[in-house]
Formats: sequence, structure tokens, C-alpha cells
Amino acid sequence: MRKVNRVVLVGTGAVGCSYAYSLINQGVAEELVLIDVNELKAEGEAMDLNHGVPLAPSPIKVWKGSYEDCNGADLVVLTAGLAQKPGETRLQLVEKNTNIFKQIVGSIMENGFDGIFLVATNPVDIITQVTWKESGLPKERVVGSGTVLDTARLQYEIANYLNVDARNVNAYIMGEHGDTEFPVWSHATIGIKKLDAYFEGNPELQKEVYEQIHANVRDAAYHIIQRKGATYYAIGMSLVRITKAILHNENCILPVSTLLEGEYGHHDVFIGVPAVVNRDGIREVIEIELSERERAQFDHSVSVLKEIMDSSVKVLVRS
Repeated sequence: MRKVNRVVLVGTGAVGCSYAYSLINQGVAEELVLIDVNELKAEGEAMDLNHGVPLAPSPIKVWKGSYEDCNGADLVVLTAGLAQKPGETRLQLVEKNTNIFKQIVGSIMENGFDGIFLVATNPVDIITQVTWKESGLPKERVVGSGTVLDTARLQYEIANYLNVDARNVNAYIMGEHGDTEFPVWSHATIGIKKLDAYFEGNPELQKEVYEQIHANVRDAAYHIIQRKGATYYAIGMSLVRITKAILHNENCILPVSTLLEGEYGHHDVFIGVPAVVNRDGIREVIEIELSERERAQFDHSVSVLKEIMDSSVKVLVRS
């Protein structure tokens, strides 16, 4: 039989279902398994999605499954866990979601999973590291959504300000997916033109615009949660973008959360950095030259994540 791409989604909340809906509409995989502690909800979501399969760009089988379906799966996408509440930071979710993930990852690995993990649950950098520790898989095969969503938000904000197509904006957010993330302004371009060139001779305007865009991107989730209770459409699409890069062996560069082993001068921390993503997961981390300010911002972001790991997580995961 021809090998098909099987994706297992754990967690059929708003983020998981947005991912599943986008995955089917973009024709990325041939099989999609839905797992949730609420089995009736998972079954209902599978039924609803299946009714759209005749309208999808390519065939796909969707069903409510169990952890046994992880055996032979190419990719397990983890969106389960407690969501961020109004006024709550992503890092405040650490202990609650760490304990949930210990159980989930353990159940997946007990059923012979040998593929790639894609993690979206917040705080995503720390939960990705927990997944890696608990799974025992090579670091290359445990990928966090990182700052892919934040980068898309940055591209949108820049495009909106300059009135250009967001797909022509080449700019990245790096660091924690959270309050310490930062834009890499020194490498931002519109097409092949440096973004800085649009503000030549007007440094005050440049500073004002950059600060406002950074704030809009950093605080986007808070504003959305305040208005509608949760964010899910854009993160669902971000996860599909990473899924395509993996299943289609694209070797594309995305700012995902991955383990640093000396890159940017840091070790033993999962954090959002540009990396080459393909069928094996993370092929390599791309190191770029950061400005002095950006380097300080990155170091600060690392220190915040490590402090949380040391104080709240290490005692909960396997050494």
C-alpha cells in the first residue's frame, strides 16, 4: 500500500479545530485523527469535518481516534491544555500544562510513536522542552510553533503601515513566544529594500513606528482575548504552515521553537529562532548577526525562559 501522511491532533478545542479545518482546506495530509479527553466532542468534530471532505482540494480520512493511532503517525500536533485567560500571561500556565503534558506525551510514547511532535500549547517554548524531555525523541523531532504566529503578525503590521502586500514583507520575531519576544529590525526588508530605508532622514518617526508595531505584535493576544476570549484562527494557520514544511520536505526557514546547543551563545533552551524545517523536523538553526540591542533582547528572553524552567519545571520532568 502507498504510504500516506497521517497527522494526529491531540486537543479539539478552538486552536485544534482551527488547525484541522485549515489542514483539510489546504489539502496537506491524507489522514487526520482527532483525540480529546472529551471523546464525544472529538467524534462530533470529526463528523462535522468529514461533511466538508467532498469540498476539499484533495481526499482525506478523518476520524475520532485514540493514542493507539499514534503508532505509525508521521506527525502528532499537540494543542491540548489549559488556555490563557484574560489578564493571564502565557508563562503563568507553566505548571498546569506541564502536568497535563506529562500524561499526554507518556501515553503517546507508550503506543510506539516514532514521528515528529509539533507543539502549540502555551507557554509553547517551555512545553516544547517538556515534550522533548518526556518523549526521549531526538531534539530535531520535537518542534514548537515558536514565533511563526508572531512573525505573521509583524508582517501584517508592517504591510498595513506601508500599504504593501504582507507576503512581500521579510521580517522575523525571535525569542520567547510571549512578552520578551522582539522584532529583528536589522534584517527586515520589503521585497529587497531594507525597511530602515523607508525612514531615512527621519529617525524619530522610525523609532515611534517601530515601537508601536512591536507593541501591537507583542500584545496582540491580550487584545484579542479581551475581545473574544481566545485566539485560534491565525495560530491554526501557522501550525498548518509548519505541517506543510514537514510533510512536504520543504527545507524552508521558519522561526520555530527548537533546542539551542551553542547557537547564539546559548545552550539547553527551546526558543523561537529561524530554522530549516523538513521531513526530519529541524535540519539546522540559522544564525544571523543581531544588532547589539537585539542580542541583549535575545539574551533577556533566554534568561526569562531558563528562570521559569529552573524554578517551576525541572522538578516536574525527567532529568
